[in-house]
Amino acid sequence: MTQKHKHKTLPTLEEEMALFEQGYSFIAGLDEAGRGCLAGPVVAAAVILPLSSDTEEILARFNGVNDSKQLTMQARERLYDLIMHNALAVGVGSGSVAIIDERNILQATKYAMRSALEQLSTTPQALLLDAIQLPGLKIPQRSLIKGDARCLSIAAASIIAKVTRDRLMLDLHKEYPEYGFDQHKGYGTAAHLAALQAHGATPHHRQSFGPVRQLSFQS
Repeated sequence: MTQKHKHKTLPTLEEEMALFEQGYSFIAGLDEAGRGCLAGPVVAAAVILPLSSDTEEILARFNGVNDSKQLTMQARERLYDLIMHNALAVGVGSGSVAIIDERNILQATKYAMRSALEQLSTTPQALLLDAIQLPGLKIPQRSLIKGDARCLSIAAASIIAKVTRDRLMLDLHKEYPEYGFDQHKGYGTAAHLAALQAHGATPHHRQSFGPVRQLSFQS
């Protein structure tokens, strides 16, 4: 991959600045982590970056921030601290396994995002979201396909959500070491599926998800 091509794939402030120039100062980027997992909550984060006409300064301050899936664990941890220290506001929310099983994963994700917005110390005036929309809100919102790879605010939210959720799963690993949550973080890897077959489901597994639901039919 060439350096030029790499640079093209980095998140930009294009979406934020388009809104900023329309008079919106506080723009929250939102993303989630854990939608596809078999265990644990879905976690969402909302991040408001400090905006100004000096985009180069902002990009330099948040240098390295990218879609969390493109980063190593060490990079995510470092950037988590950078975002927490430099963002105007950060909010985190979660949709529990009970909410996931009761309402479905999409509704639980929206619940987590609304919770994240409520945790913000600064009230957002507009939202940028990764391929999702939140109905019923009175502020403008824009849903972007692959938003976490395109938009710096959403990329920052993806890192906060991922690191927060990974830390939760490491805590679960201490409680249930035989499942390997420290390795797969609840995703349906071969090792996780084997552990499910051997030990059954924990209270933290999503009963509405196929591989977990099938266990109850086999027992």
